[in-house]
Amino acid sequence: MIEFIIGGARSGKSRLAEARAQESGRAVVYVATAQALDAEMARRVAHHRARRPAHWQCIEAPLDLAQTLRRHAAADTCLLVDCLTLWLNNLFFAGSAAAQAAAGAAIDCALLQGETDALLAALPTLPGHIVLVSNEVGWGIVPMHPVSRLFADEQGRLNQRIAAVCGKVTLVAAGLPLSLKG
Repeated sequence: MIEFIIGGARSGKSRLAEARAQESGRAVVYVATAQALDAEMARRVAHHRARRPAHWQCIEAPLDLAQTLRRHAAADTCLLVDCLTLWLNNLFFAGSAAAQAAAGAAIDCALLQGETDALLAALPTLPGHIVLVSNEVGWGIVPMHPVSRLFADEQGRLNQRIAAVCGKVTLVAAGLPLSLKG
């Protein structure tokens, strides 16, 4: 089963994902995509880490998510990926897309497209229970900066493609889950 949990910042989506992983009754592998590149992000990572059960395995996968999931998926395992938004951000800045958007140049999203395609190809083939977390970023105004606009567009496209391959999709707002699919 592949489950997708989306919501805004501080909506309760990670807490719900952790509860679903715990309820699965399987060994949990937490796949963290965040990179603690500054003190504020380090605090966020520490908060998430402190909340998780100590017996959960944690794998860091800031870029190569599809390969990481293939390596760790098993029938008796729940993989919890938190979160696709940070993973997309990492890809965005690891490749040339962000710099090109900032410069007003034509955008080469080859890294984004390749990794996204690899993830979407891998997901339906994976055994076990997969829980994916992502932010819903498209409910605000159209961002003013070209990099932010491109990111919001790519995040929206990614969320649509992920939702299409998932058996269950849940939107979280104000800590309350709303079933969208399944």
